[in-house]
Amino acid sequence: MNTETLDPRYRDLDLWPTQLAVEAMLEGQMAAIAALQSQTAAIAAAAEQAAQRLGTDGRLVFVGAGTSGRLAVQDGTELYPTFGWTMERMVFLMAGGSGALTQAKEGAEDDAQAARAEVLAANIGPHDVVIGVAASGRTPYTVAAIDQARESGALTIGIANNPGSALLTHAEHAILAVTGSEIVAGSTRMKAGTAQKAALNLLSTAIMLRRGLVYEGRMVAMRISNAKLLQRGQRMVQDIAGVDAVTAGDALAAAENDIRLAVVVASGVPVDEGRALLEAHGGDLRSVLQKLGRRD
Repeated sequence: MNTETLDPRYRDLDLWPTQLAVEAMLEGQMAAIAALQSQTAAIAAAAEQAAQRLGTDGRLVFVGAGTSGRLAVQDGTELYPTFGWTMERMVFLMAGGSGALTQAKEGAEDDAQAARAEVLAANIGPHDVVIGVAASGRTPYTVAAIDQARESGALTIGIANNPGSALLTHAEHAILAVTGSEIVAGSTRMKAGTAQKAALNLLSTAIMLRRGLVYEGRMVAMRISNAKLLQRGQRMVQDIAGVDAVTAGDALAAAENDIRLAVVVASGVPVDEGRALLEAHGGDLRSVLQKLGRRD
């Protein structure tokens, strides 16, 4: 596996001046991002099918072990505060359980039987989208989870750093970031991990985009949880609805801090009617505003 081999250039890394070592590591990080340049079409295709498959009640399922699993969980947990994607519509399958997020669990990544059992226990099925992440692309836990999920009818997406690996060939959608040898041999938390996190960011954000949870480049479905976000939400309502600050604030309060609903309310629609409109249009603010004749 390319991600495990020793690059002879860095054999004496521990003897290098620290600044030179840091510069080499930074170069590796930039190369990791560049490795995704060829994968934009694959990411877009996966995102479009995922957004469609999720429907009104499908779930996003993140699967991984070790560094890859932690990165997957991190990306998934960001979706609720950023896009309002509820925790009820997410499943996290981490080899070794949630405790492995902070402490390595020996042998957990090799337990294919546990992965299959966890997929079945979560009742993963045709409306769900399962994203498996593994630098090697052959982690038994992750590959088995993808296999079981696909057998159960779920849409499957694999993200890996080694071409031709099982994860990529078993998943319906393959995203490959060829990051090669690590500066510290085998430390896939570095280049491979950086590419995985970027791929996850791109994929999940594109899914949310196609789900109608972004409007005019704004996080209109975000969860308002503090004063800073309340001010941001008020500005969004003010700008999108074309109203003054007081009207925007009143609409947001009436909508119980639901930005999309507040925009509709600020446009002159009663709260209950606005809520019904959003529900009928799958939460897509643009569709609702077009229905109301507020946008082209």
